[in-house]
Amino acid sequence: MISVEESESLMGLLNGGEQRPMDEIITADFNSKFPSSLRFRFCSSLYILLQDKKILKPTQRLVALAILHQTYSSQQPSSNPFISFLVTAACDDEAEKYERAFILQLLSSTNSITVKEVFKLSAADYIKSFDPSSLAFPQLEQLQQLYINKVHPEPFKCLFTNTCVKNVIPDPDMPHGCDENSPEFELQPGVKPKIGSGDRDETITGLLQNLSLEGLRPQWIRPLPPRLPVQDGELAWLNPGTNHELLWDYGMCADASRGAAVRDLIAKALKGPLAPAQQEQVLVELTNDPKLVYHCGLTPRKLPELVENNPLIAVEALIKLMNSPEISEYFTVLVNMDMGLHSMEVVNRLTTAVELPTEFVHMYITNCISSCENIKDKYMQNRLVRLVCVFLQSLIRNKIINVQDLFIEVQAFCIEFSRIREAAGLFRLLKTLE
Repeated sequence: MISVEESESLMGLLNGGEQRPMDEIITADFNSKFPSSLRFRFCSSLYILLQDKKILKPTQRLVALAILHQTYSSQQPSSNPFISFLVTAACDDEAEKYERAFILQLLSSTNSITVKEVFKLSAADYIKSFDPSSLAFPQLEQLQQLYINKVHPEPFKCLFTNTCVKNVIPDPDMPHGCDENSPEFELQPGVKPKIGSGDRDETITGLLQNLSLEGLRPQWIRPLPPRLPVQDGELAWLNPGTNHELLWDYGMCADASRGAAVRDLIAKALKGPLAPAQQEQVLVELTNDPKLVYHCGLTPRKLPELVENNPLIAVEALIKLMNSPEISEYFTVLVNMDMGLHSMEVVNRLTTAVELPTEFVHMYITNCISSCENIKDKYMQNRLVRLVCVFLQSLIRNKIINVQDLFIEVQAFCIEFSRIREAAGLFRLLKTLE
């Protein structure tokens, strides 16, 4: 059903066929006043009114037929839900010839230039200028082969559709095909009923507000069957709600080729050192788009390989991952990996670039000291001790750590390896901070 305002607006368009061109009525008024989502409802109301030839005036019928066709003119003819009605009306021998000719011109509008000239006329001017001898009417079967046979059959049809009563019932006392100007419409010889256009329009407007495609179907009222009691141990029936919220996939249709080059270079960086040009390319790409680090294929499990082969790339990737919820997993892997020059270089650069968790720094220093104590090879032990001492001196001078928190542990480390020059230097630095 349509509202009072909408029915009055639609009636105003139908009455415009007396003076206004039809293309102006359809294009300027119907398409602008009624949104596309509601046009099927208005066309359905016009379709019901057109089924009875005595409801609308001739000019109103032409405007309504033009709206039914032009609303779906941008689609294939078979996509028009009212194409079957238009084809049948074009072959109705009891209809006026000008109306049948008008429908034929609408159906051939995709390849006809003359229809544009027809739409420049008002409906009244078209009826006056119509020449019955200028057009041949095809057979119904011919039009059905062109249009209706291409329409997909209705997937489901209610059994009660044919039992419903139409919304508009013709008056049995009104002779077929007569109007208020015919002699048969006289109540008495020479006396005709006074039916004003306002009364007619008011009646049609009231019909528009109560029309529907369903018609007046019989109501099958049946009482709801009683529910059986729930037995012990039986699952209760649940009716979950269906108010689901749609979640938009922001990654859908995204440009996946943007990080392809970085993914390939990261895969190579895990296997061996990159060339300077390749290493610079990865650093530039991560700087320009920090979110690429989430799509480059780097995982916590692969971090040790990247640290050993390309520590600078590992530093840049970890800086970009500082706000990631998985950063704690990366820190755990970094603490537990084998201590070496590249590992200390990565942690040292991170301490100067971002603020690392104090627990992580303390645990890393403890693991460094433990690694030095547990190594058996004296050459490798002396080398690792020198690296750890230089690393600790850098952290202390840059005030990255509070040496008092690890004073006893670091002092014991220096005393144990006091034979090494770097350890002696670290010990003297501790003494100055006491």
